[in-house]
Amino acid sequence: MFWLSLDGFLTRIRPYREALSLLLDAALVALAWQATYLFRLGFERWMSARPSYDEWVMLALVGLYVLVLWLLRVPKGMWRFSGFGEVKRLAAACAIAGTLGATMVLMAHLSGVPRAVLALHPLFCLIALAMMRLGYRMLYEHMRGRISGSSVETHRALVLGAGQAGRLAVAGIQHQGWVVVGWLDDDPAKQDSRVAGIPVLGRLEEVTRFAPLHGITHLIVAMPSAATEQRRRALDLAGQTGLHVLTVPNLEELQTGRKVDQLRDIEPEDLLGRAPVQLDEGGISECINGKVVLITGAGGSIGSELCRQVARYGPRLLVLYELSEVALYLIEQELTEKFPHIPLLRLVGDVKDLEHLRCTFGKHKPQIVFHAAAYKHVPLMEVDNAWVCLRNNTLGTYHAALAAAESGVERFVLISTDKAVNPTSVMGASKRAAELVISHMAAESKKQGHATKFMAVRFGNVLGSSGSVIPKFKQQIAKGGPVTVTHPDITRYFMTIPEAARLVVQAAVIGESGQVLVLDMGEPVRIVDLARDMIRLSGRGQDEIQIEFSGLRPGEKLFEELLADSDATLPTSCAGLALARLDDSRQRAEVMGWLLNGASALGQADDKAVRKVLRELLGAAFSSKH
Repeated sequence: MFWLSLDGFLTRIRPYREALSLLLDAALVALAWQATYLFRLGFERWMSARPSYDEWVMLALVGLYVLVLWLLRVPKGMWRFSGFGEVKRLAAACAIAGTLGATMVLMAHLSGVPRAVLALHPLFCLIALAMMRLGYRMLYEHMRGRISGSSVETHRALVLGAGQAGRLAVAGIQHQGWVVVGWLDDDPAKQDSRVAGIPVLGRLEEVTRFAPLHGITHLIVAMPSAATEQRRRALDLAGQTGLHVLTVPNLEELQTGRKVDQLRDIEPEDLLGRAPVQLDEGGISECINGKVVLITGAGGSIGSELCRQVARYGPRLLVLYELSEVALYLIEQELTEKFPHIPLLRLVGDVKDLEHLRCTFGKHKPQIVFHAAAYKHVPLMEVDNAWVCLRNNTLGTYHAALAAAESGVERFVLISTDKAVNPTSVMGASKRAAELVISHMAAESKKQGHATKFMAVRFGNVLGSSGSVIPKFKQQIAKGGPVTVTHPDITRYFMTIPEAARLVVQAAVIGESGQVLVLDMGEPVRIVDLARDMIRLSGRGQDEIQIEFSGLRPGEKLFEELLADSDATLPTSCAGLALARLDDSRQRAEVMGWLLNGASALGQADDKAVRKVLRELLGAAFSSKH
């Protein structure tokens, strides 16, 4: 308790460090003057042999030393880090002040002051000033060792949230070089109290006052169970300080096995401020448990998360269908570790290969298919890759859907995108055409009495997916900038990968054949605001990391849409999902006619030819700029 009280006292006087430093230095200069007389004249004469004006000389020297120390910025040094560099500055200050003082005394013909005292006084001052600083450092490190078990102070933190999670986090980090100065909490009952021996300093909005007052280096937001709006408010307040902000794992991460003291940086999903979607867990389990589930594009950003979500509900067999050998290996290794009881079938396959799809579906008889295989990077697909994009995203969808219908799959879910609405890019147009394929297959199933239900799920950008702006921003911030944004007004819908995957699984349960379900993406986010938040919460300022605007890329929109103007929506039983009712009969016929008769004739077409085909197939739905 003594050491905690001492730490609290030192923390409280920290804002007055420079003034106290000068005051103590002045006292030591005066004490060194007395010690120099004692050393030179001995006990018998150290008082009696002084001239009558000695006190005035001493006061003048004290003022001179204080002035030199201030000019050399010595009081700005932090005593707890004192070392050889600080001693060198003190030596320089004492040499300058001693030389000037001795010169002025001699020029004033004050012969009563012994020359030896004038010569030795700077040395005594240096010893006293250096010993005081080094002694303070020794005391401080001993205090740190008694409080945290380590004499090394690497982080000095304020914790926002004095609840159970905060207490567990503090208990876990206090022996890792962290010094937790205090709590901030809005609960009136906790004000002016101590939690786990650490004082509650005030409310959350006072963080901008307490952070500089206590020399804080890091802020920890420890509110995993708080409402989304409260967590977002705490992050906003913390971000205003310009310090590095960390957080404890959220509830979802804690459920997956992360420990509450495993602090992490703020992720973009923490900034979304979205309430968690409530799913029909019982309905999902009934739909998936004991079934054979096949996921195309199983190693991609969405496909791999779908694998994780599906595995939670105990499928009889999970078939991983992926073109990339590396991606397939990585997701297979992860699933084997996390879900060792789930049988896995790992297949390297290409959705453009109809015969291989037919063989796979016929042999393993999947009951539920999530079709996530797609090329999705808009600018990359726009130039020199348009034909590859069209073949993979549209023809590949047709092949997978055809194989599913032939083998009697129960449900086939296409992962679509907001870029399919009023598309301005080849990628978006290819996904709109894929939606039309699903619509056609659903109509054909009804005509022929097939059991397969075909549906599509449309959503916007997912945070952290490959090719998204978030990993790019992180890399640019880590390198010191600049952070590049295409346009100051560009906006996007964002959703976390796990949230999107969960809603896709939910859509598979409640969706009916021929439907396009639209995920509730919340409010669109300005990309430049997201970039600023990421810079701010990394502890860097915009004066350190600049934001540069590079201009819109080929096929890129200023804003995305989840519904075309002519579409209508209907609510569903899940709050995060809406049903889009589309009038697509003409476009559907055009797309299917091309797939059945003209796709092979297109061959290795150039970008211009592919855009011409898409204009003919989609008409006004494909932007006239192409």
